Amino acid sequence: MLQIYDSLSRTKRPFSPLKAGQVGLYVCGMTVYDYCHLGHARMLVSFDVVQRWLRASGLQVTYVRNITDIDDKIIKRAVQSNRRISEVTEFFIEAMHADERALGVQAPDHQPCATEYVGDMLGIIKQLEHNGLAYQAEDGDVNFAVRGFPDYGKLSGKSLDDLRAGERVAVVSSKRDPLDFVLWKSAKEHEPADTRWESPYGWGRPGWHIECSAMSKALLGVPLDIHGGGPDLKFPHHENEIAQTEGAFGGTLANTWMHCGPLMVDADKMSKSLGNFKTIRQTIGKGSVAEGADEASDYDVNPREAEMLRFFIVRNHYRSAQNYAPDNLIDAQLSLDRLYQTVQNTTPSAAAQVDWSTPQAIAFREAMDDDFNTAGAVAALFDLAGQVNRTQDAALCAQLKALAGVLGLLQQEPAVYFQSATRYTRRAIEEASSGQSAMGAALMLEPEIEALIAARAAAKKAKNFAEADQIRATLKAAGIELDDKPGGLTQWRRA
Repeated sequence: MLQIYDSLSRTKRPFSPLKAGQVGLYVCGMTVYDYCHLGHARMLVSFDVVQRWLRASGLQVTYVRNITDIDDKIIKRAVQSNRRISEVTEFFIEAMHADERALGVQAPDHQPCATEYVGDMLGIIKQLEHNGLAYQAEDGDVNFAVRGFPDYGKLSGKSLDDLRAGERVAVVSSKRDPLDFVLWKSAKEHEPADTRWESPYGWGRPGWHIECSAMSKALLGVPLDIHGGGPDLKFPHHENEIAQTEGAFGGTLANTWMHCGPLMVDADKMSKSLGNFKTIRQTIGKGSVAEGADEASDYDVNPREAEMLRFFIVRNHYRSAQNYAPDNLIDAQLSLDRLYQTVQNTTPSAAAQVDWSTPQAIAFREAMDDDFNTAGAVAALFDLAGQVNRTQDAALCAQLKALAGVLGLLQQEPAVYFQSATRYTRRAIEEASSGQSAMGAALMLEPEIEALIAARAAAKKAKNFAEADQIRATLKAAGIELDDKPGGLTQWRRA
């Protein structure tokens, strides 16, 4: 039975959906004012794996991941660039979708935009007001009265006495309590006209937290089977969601809460606010896009590096902190290359369904049923790859591809995969750090490689082993590894 760690109870529990065979999964998505960075990639891939495994387990999944398309940061970006709000959000929504496609992230069943549900938000605010949990302040904002909700703090473990106005809770004199948070923001004269809606409280726009309460209830109902998001959303966003939804309708917002771990850079979380982030497209894009060109739609992706990034995320447990460092990327690239080398060396038989009765598939399932332990699942893949390498069994190779496909891995043709040069080898990174080309001679084209391999074969046949060794050394310097097979066949791959 699938067990999931619940962030609210702080325990791992057997998962039982509210309706037999059906799962409603709601994940807080992106605020679309900039390109997605690698911390976002971790959230996108982690919950993509969650929904894939739920479906692979025979469950009917309705996956909802929202888009925040009205927010202070979006307004600031629009004003700075002299564009309408919708122009900014449409551009970065398409950029986000391009990043998702590059990483093999399957589209959710629903991707609602907050601006489509303003009426639902106002309905919840009205109910909170009726329940004595919302009030309109002198400045026109409508706030949630935190001290009127006794369970506030149950997700984050923060008590009201411990909470103080500070870094995450701004002191506003018009609030009855510094801990109260905004549900509806009164329109300001200096803000663009397309950032306001008419309401019983005057012209304004929704606060951030009320958006998810409205969208999750409208599309999945309450309670949710699973509510998920990034590590920084537990407080205050998810805490405030609980207060709003349960304060308005009673009951429980979600039966299971899931939070993925942070992506770290030198002991700090990767984030835009710290300025230590790197975008997805800078990491896996080619040419000018890799340098941050202003492109929203599908860009020239390096497919080998894109799958490396997915593998880098997947081979760690989703709840653990993960460190972004050159050595870790190098290791991920080399490990994924080894799996592809196995498939290349043993051509798999026709595409097959996973045979769940085999030892490695059983180990894979046990790992995934243990709170989506992808690290254990990847270990099962390498165990199976070792068996394929020993036996050269085409059916086992097909099983390896099918099992890896559950995680969104090993679905490229090896010959195509290895033709893409990669920046994520030790040699390439050392060259980049020394000011040389990060790709360098590794961009040797396939016809040139094949010609040198043919020349080496001819030299060996003529017993000119010095020349053959020199050609091998030339290819090695260009990042090309050779593998001599019985019968005179030589296979190659980029290091």
